[in-house]
Amino acid sequence: MADSLPISGTFDLTQATTPRRLALDVMHDWIVTVDHKKIGLMYIASAIMFLAIGGVEALLIRIQLAVPNARFLSPQVFNEMFTMHGTTMIFFVAMPILFGFANYLVPLMIGARDMAFPRLNAFSFWISLFGGLLLYYSFVGGNGLYGNGGAPLVGWFAYAPLTAKTFTKGNSTDYWTLGVLLSGIGTIGTALNIVTTTFCLRCKGMKLTRMPLFVWLMLVTCGMIFVAVPPLSAAQIMLLIDRYLGGHFFDTQAGGSAIIWMHFFWIFGHPEVYILVLPAFGFANEIIPVFSRKSIFGYPAMVAASVGIGFVSLSVWAHHMFTVGLGAGANIFFVLSSMIVGIPTGIKIFNWLATMWGGKIHFTVPMLFCVAFLFQFLVAGLTGIMLAVAPFNWQLHNSFFVVAHFHYVIVGGILFCVFAALYYWFPKMTGRMMSETLGKWHFWLFVIGFHLTFDFMHIPGILGMPRRIYTYEPGRGWEVWNLIVTIGAFIQLIAITLFLVNLIRSLYKGNPAGSDPWDAWTLEWVTASPPPVYNFATEPIVRSRRPLWDLKHPEDPDWRYE
Repeated sequence: MADSLPISGTFDLTQATTPRRLALDVMHDWIVTVDHKKIGLMYIASAIMFLAIGGVEALLIRIQLAVPNARFLSPQVFNEMFTMHGTTMIFFVAMPILFGFANYLVPLMIGARDMAFPRLNAFSFWISLFGGLLLYYSFVGGNGLYGNGGAPLVGWFAYAPLTAKTFTKGNSTDYWTLGVLLSGIGTIGTALNIVTTTFCLRCKGMKLTRMPLFVWLMLVTCGMIFVAVPPLSAAQIMLLIDRYLGGHFFDTQAGGSAIIWMHFFWIFGHPEVYILVLPAFGFANEIIPVFSRKSIFGYPAMVAASVGIGFVSLSVWAHHMFTVGLGAGANIFFVLSSMIVGIPTGIKIFNWLATMWGGKIHFTVPMLFCVAFLFQFLVAGLTGIMLAVAPFNWQLHNSFFVVAHFHYVIVGGILFCVFAALYYWFPKMTGRMMSETLGKWHFWLFVIGFHLTFDFMHIPGILGMPRRIYTYEPGRGWEVWNLIVTIGAFIQLIAITLFLVNLIRSLYKGNPAGSDPWDAWTLEWVTASPPPVYNFATEPIVRSRRPLWDLKHPEDPDWRYE
């Protein structure tokens, strides 16, 4: 366990006699560290790096689609950008940044000194990062070191037979397969660590009914990972067997089934949306009460809704497959399960609104992102219910309407909450405050860019524009909408650039934060900012769900509840 391990990755600055030696010592410290906070920060930093790369790929796609008959990208490069953008954003941006926050916060929130398995924690990060680097090495080695290079162009879903040897040249698909497989290994390792830490290392008094909701959401998320990620990893191994050992799992010409790949992929792919959104819900659960100056409304209902989402979401994968001919019985089942998952999600939205109702709301930058998230995720949920209706889905399944819905969830829901979390916990991680002025410029520009991009993307989808399309002829009514979408994407670029400027500037010139700049209630705010290696000098003792409120207001017993 963490307490029995020596603290590794530390060094004495007085021994670093030259700038070069100091830089090498710092680099060595980060590379060999098993400190959960440093590993969490490395997860977040790597995710921001891949976010910048994936964002550039998205902009290249949007430039190509801004006007009819564009020749900005060749068809091959367009497919490469399409594949790399989707794979990067899901596997190497969304997953790492959420696991980064979990790594940093879960031990602090439950009063532990580290994760249960520190070395497994470090291994999980480095194997995941290696998977991302291996994927991008395909630009160099995809067609062999002496070829022209080439990233995979099979889409982030990699449907058969696009992945067959006869359809792909070189090894670009293999880099995609191995990169995603390694990411899955790291994901499962981190999930195992979080579950063990949560159940075994809670401080005195930290019963399950007193845990912060973010910890609860991560617990449910990890349970879903154990069910959803292994099928994807198994499918990757089966694909490698098909490509190199003469297997025929997905080769329809030799008795295999392309539909089997679709099942394996979406058994992971749809729960993955909830694997990503539940930690985002956890951010909102911690931020909204603090800036509403009220405790969360309906804590037991929020926990039950989270468990319900985790359970039901594992049974909805084939609503991505209404158009492949599963039959009426299967379609009815997946229609019903897709609609049922909206019930616990609706409970959460009402509980957040009830928390805000009557509160003394402080519209700081984290709260602004959370308020926007509430509206946007509601819209995303409504379009999701529309797509859960099989006849409607049949009409719009392979259109840009689905792309708009998906990005409304990923960007409008998850990314907005991630930005809220970055602004909220940045003072704890660095000891400095981010600029509220730059933060609000970032927020408003990003909101405008988001809605220009993804609101108007629904319209060409309804008008029949297919997704995964390289170019299109004029006169179909898509031109204006695509131009607006592309303009919105560049406004988002400006907003994220402001965020990066704010982030870097605040690291060096931000105002000192103190241990608790937000007057918050969970245990991470009782330590110094940034926290020491050991987190807590003495083990905390918890008597309620808001231990810092008890510490600040010992005379007020009304807040002490189980």
